Amino acid sequence: MTRTPQVVVIGGGQSGLAAGYHLRRLGLDFVVLDAGTTAGGAWQHMWDSLHLFSPAAHSSLPGRLMPTQAGQEYPDAQHVVEYLTDYEKRYGLPVERPVRVLGVHRDGQLLRVETDSGTWHARAVISATGTWWRPFIPAVPGREVFGGRRLHTVEYRGPRDFAGRRVIVVGGGNSGAQIAADLARDTELTWVTRRPPRYLSDDIDGRALFDAATARRRALDEGRTDTGGVASLGDIVAVPAVREARDRGLLAANPMFSHLVPGGVVWPDGTRAEADAIIWCTGFRPALSHLAPLQLRGTRGHIAIDGTRAVGEPRLHLLGHGDWTGPASATLIGVGRPARDAARGIAELLT
Repeated sequence: MTRTPQVVVIGGGQSGLAAGYHLRRLGLDFVVLDAGTTAGGAWQHMWDSLHLFSPAAHSSLPGRLMPTQAGQEYPDAQHVVEYLTDYEKRYGLPVERPVRVLGVHRDGQLLRVETDSGTWHARAVISATGTWWRPFIPAVPGREVFGGRRLHTVEYRGPRDFAGRRVIVVGGGNSGAQIAADLARDTELTWVTRRPPRYLSDDIDGRALFDAATARRRALDEGRTDTGGVASLGDIVAVPAVREARDRGLLAANPMFSHLVPGGVVWPDGTRAEADAIIWCTGFRPALSHLAPLQLRGTRGHIAIDGTRAVGEPRLHLLGHGDWTGPASATLIGVGRPARDAARGIAELLT
């Protein structure tokens, strides 16, 4: 059976829900296709100790403030899942799940969305699949010969799986720092970063990061000097758990090793560290394989966009893939504005 809403939104996480909110306000006919079996997007797959960088009131989607979590200044991942589940129900967003999108194709005046559950035709598509489903591990020599456990951030759940083990955590961003802090007490931890850790001031949280990202985008749009955005402030938000581990001297970072061997890692000077497990906290790439039939990707893998609209296909908008799809658009508070702009752009296109 082929279905024909005006708009198909691909992805039912925070970006897809924000898009749905604005599409609903504009009176458009749409459907949200989500590959997950339950609401909550990537948040339902985070590690147990993860907390947001911002208080609940500054971590909200459009139209609905996130409630505070009892006893927590910075809500945990489960609280976010509950919030997104409630948000979806509160606004009656038409989410179909589990539906995995296989490809988006041009089909005359429409875009054809092929899925494992049938075909949709739409006059516009919003791709809001984020990055969680495409973890990145650098091509470090010897990576495949390491004999211990190998996992990425997406597979980490908590320190109980590594108690008493020798663990190497690779990555100097927020995930690397939080997971290193999580493991610092119960494991023989080696934390490895490409450059010395850059902590943001202890009084900076997600509110300041959103403001910095927005200011940078405004400066670039107006042709002024690049402010550097979030990167100018540092790489690691000192959430309470990270701050405590850092202040107790438990987060001593080592420079990047040169290669792996079956029993661990080796630095350029021959120093080696034995390891039972390596956790790669090395980031993600945009999950865009479903858009491959449109042949829009440039040499660096990104799709050229104007705002949120794909330059090579004006019926396609992208949300939540990082700053290149809007300032802080991969965050709860940051996705609202680009989601609104995408919905308005589609409304203009359809009329």
